[in-house]
Amino acid sequence: MTSPVTPAARGWTPSAHEVERRAVRRRLRRRGTLVAGVATVVGLGLLVTVVVLSPGWPRVQETFLSPYHARQALPAIAEGFLLNVAMFMVAEPLILLLGTAVAVVRGTTSPWLTPLRLLAVAYVDLLRGLPTLLVVFLFAFGIPALQLQGVTTSLFWLATAALVLCYGAYVAEVIRAGIDSVHPSQVASARSLALSQSQVMRFVVLPQAGRRVVPPLMNDFVSLQKDTALVASVGVFEALFAAQDYGNYNFNYTPLLVAGLFFVALTIPLARLTDWLGRRVAERERGGR
Repeated sequence: MTSPVTPAARGWTPSAHEVERRAVRRRLRRRGTLVAGVATVVGLGLLVTVVVLSPGWPRVQETFLSPYHARQALPAIAEGFLLNVAMFMVAEPLILLLGTAVAVVRGTTSPWLTPLRLLAVAYVDLLRGLPTLLVVFLFAFGIPALQLQGVTTSLFWLATAALVLCYGAYVAEVIRAGIDSVHPSQVASARSLALSQSQVMRFVVLPQAGRRVVPPLMNDFVSLQKDTALVASVGVFEALFAAQDYGNYNFNYTPLLVAGLFFVALTIPLARLTDWLGRRVAERERGGR
C-alpha cells in the first residue's frame, strides 16, 4: 500500500517566516503605490491650479486650447501625419541596412578595404556632427539646384534621404557597439569550425549583436519619428506644416498642440515597446526565458 503524498512531498512549502516576509513585501508595495499615486495627483493638481489661476490663462486658453480651431484643423493635420508615418516607414529599413553596412565595414581588417573604412569613418563623423535640419536643407534645396538628370526633385524623397543619411550614422555606431560586445571566443569557435570571416559575421556575430542593440535602436527610431517633422521647414505638407499653415492664417496655434498629440500617440507606444524589449534582453542575458 502506498502512503499518501503530503503537500510537502509534492514540492517546496514556504515556511511561516517566508510567508510573513511575502506579506510584508506586499504591504510595502501597496503603500509605495498609494504614496506615489497621492504624490502624483497632488503635484499635478498644484501645477494645474497655478496655470489656471495665472493672469494670462484666458489668453493662453483662447490661443492654444480652442476646441473650435482643433476641430477645424484636425482633417488636414491627420492627412499630413500620414505623410510623417510614410516617411518613417520608408526610412527605417533603409537606415538599418545602411547602418549595418557601415558598421561591418568599420569592423573589417583587410588592407584592401582601407579606403572603404576611411570613407565609413568620415561619413559617421561628418553626419553625426552636422545638424539634421541643415542636412535636410542641403538635400531639399541643394540637389535640385544641381539639375542632375535622372535625380528626383521630390521634396518627400529628398528629405527622406537626408534623414536616412543622418540616422544611418547614429545607427552604425549602435550596431558597431553591439558587434564589439560579442565575446572573441564566439568568433574563435566559429573559425575553428572552418567558417569564413563573412560567414562568422553573418551567422554568429550579427545575430548576437542584433539582439543586444534592439533597445537603443528602438530609441533611435522613436527620435526618427519625431524628426520627420523637420521636413516641414522645406515645405513638405506633413502634420506640423499643416498646423503651422492653419495657425498663420487664423492667428490661432491650437493646431500645433493637435499635431503634437499625434506624435505623442505614436511615440509613447514605441517607448513602452522599447522598455519591454530592454527588460527582455536583460532577462535573456541573465539566463531567464
